[in-house]
Amino acid sequence: MRVALVTGGTRGIGAAISTFLQASGRKVVASYAGNVDAAQAFQKATGIKTYKFDVSDIAQCEEAVKRITEEVGKIEILVNNAGITRDATLMKMERDMWDAVIDTNLGSCYNMCRLTFDGMRESRFGRVINVGSVNGQAGQYGQVNYAAAKSGIHGFTKALAQEGARFGITVNAIAPGYVDTDMVRAVPADVLQKIIARIPVGRLGHAEDIARGVVFLSAEDADFITGSTLSINGGQHMY
Repeated sequence: MRVALVTGGTRGIGAAISTFLQASGRKVVASYAGNVDAAQAFQKATGIKTYKFDVSDIAQCEEAVKRITEEVGKIEILVNNAGITRDATLMKMERDMWDAVIDTNLGSCYNMCRLTFDGMRESRFGRVINVGSVNGQAGQYGQVNYAAAKSGIHGFTKALAQEGARFGITVNAIAPGYVDTDMVRAVPADVLQKIIARIPVGRLGHAEDIARGVVFLSAEDADFITGSTLSINGGQHMY
């Protein structure tokens, strides 16, 4: 049974990805940054083992990968889902807001891939799925840090795919649109209605919509799909 690690995998989209991968026959572990209560509840409900570490800190990532490998097995499926927002217009954005988003959302992809890629090459099998965003494709007012990080993920994916192809490793991205998560539900109702009005299918996405895409790209027989970005946004942005 192949081991899959989902970063930020205990809540929201990450939780759906973790449970869908588990249902597809993978041995799943999930990381989280700070919400211990949510992680413990998720582990109790699903049986998926959770690990607390900061994906922006390569030393913590290295220790976590070592522990997971020893306790569960070699990571052959990696879903880089962890991410944060620190929204503000450029003139109000402090450097620490920029650094936090770049380091967590994009830097974590480097950290986790750097630490698991060699093991995938040894296995001659690997699946890396990086979670980007429609806002990394189209941009978004007040999110220069987030849009830059997510756009960087799409470029990172295309470049790393070329390095992994001959070793049986595929590297793909998913670009979700607006999904019905706690963060989106916190948007004022009038603003949310304007967002939905721009989505051709007429609704927000569900976490399960994204999870199904991850399962598809992680499949054994998805070996001819690499360097691609799967946009799951209800037609909001056709890229």
